[in-house]
Amino acid sequence: MNPRLDQPLRLGTRRSKLAMSQSGHVAEAVRAITGRPVELVEITTYGDVSRERLSQIGGTGVFVTALREALVRGEVDFAVHSLKDLPTTQPDDLVIAAMPRREDPRDALVARDGLTFEQLPDGARVGTGSPRRQSLLHAYARSLGKVIETVAIRGNVDTRIGYVRNGELDAVVLAAAGLNRIGRGDEATDLLSVDNVLPAPGQGALAVECVASDTDLIAALGELDDPYTRAAVTAERALLAALEAGCSAPVGALADLLADGQIVHEMRLRGVVGTLDGSTLVQMSTTGPVPSSYDEAMALGRELADEMLAKGAAGLMGERSL
Repeated sequence: MNPRLDQPLRLGTRRSKLAMSQSGHVAEAVRAITGRPVELVEITTYGDVSRERLSQIGGTGVFVTALREALVRGEVDFAVHSLKDLPTTQPDDLVIAAMPRREDPRDALVARDGLTFEQLPDGARVGTGSPRRQSLLHAYARSLGKVIETVAIRGNVDTRIGYVRNGELDAVVLAAAGLNRIGRGDEATDLLSVDNVLPAPGQGALAVECVASDTDLIAALGELDDPYTRAAVTAERALLAALEAGCSAPVGALADLLADGQIVHEMRLRGVVGTLDGSTLVQMSTTGPVPSSYDEAMALGRELADEMLAKGAAGLMGERSL
């Protein structure tokens, strides 16, 4: 008998309720695949303890660095991240072994009195910590003939929704996937159509990461991988990486599959960049065959990014407030 079969696999996770819930679901699936016990190892990241705005402390990577360091040191065997928290450059010594099937990628509004976004009054105070949401919410409000005030907030789901419950804000915007994963999806008063508010690249998807040298674990975790999710988020992140190189404005992206009945035949990739006040947006899309390889998915994202930069996205540089 393999002596490792009785040894628990150590899954590194952030301590938040959402992260623990996401990791718990993955742990159950890995137990079923490997027959080995899986224990959660809680790790505090800099993004969890800092109260500064994400753009001030280094953006998305602040939530993953401590987890990745624990992987490299051998303190955990694998880690679960929200994919949108991962920087677009992948370290050589680590590999994303699985991207499980994606949850709802949309943004969700939690508003007072059960209001939808269209029902919010002129001048409504809407909380979000995301420059992308800030930009697209202002643009959406403008399309409805009204003005909103966006208020920068941080914190977990309870903290954010608490601002609405105590009357400090009229509404907050969160990822629908996060609310669903902690069983609070019914608290959303509106799910924002991706036609109006394009999600963050990778939103709703998870990344299961381990060291590149552990081929047995990579093979086991690979059974959790959803190829359509991987193709979609790879294209989205390729677009983000190309735009980050030439444009510092907030970015939204979503790749979705177009199907005739049960047969998936094409993928549509949409991207948007905009000024923080939402007054100027560059929105474009492209449709093509579903990528059958990593390189094809990367090419799809890069091509659309190049078109967006040529159409003026590069002129939005410097719009992100620090």
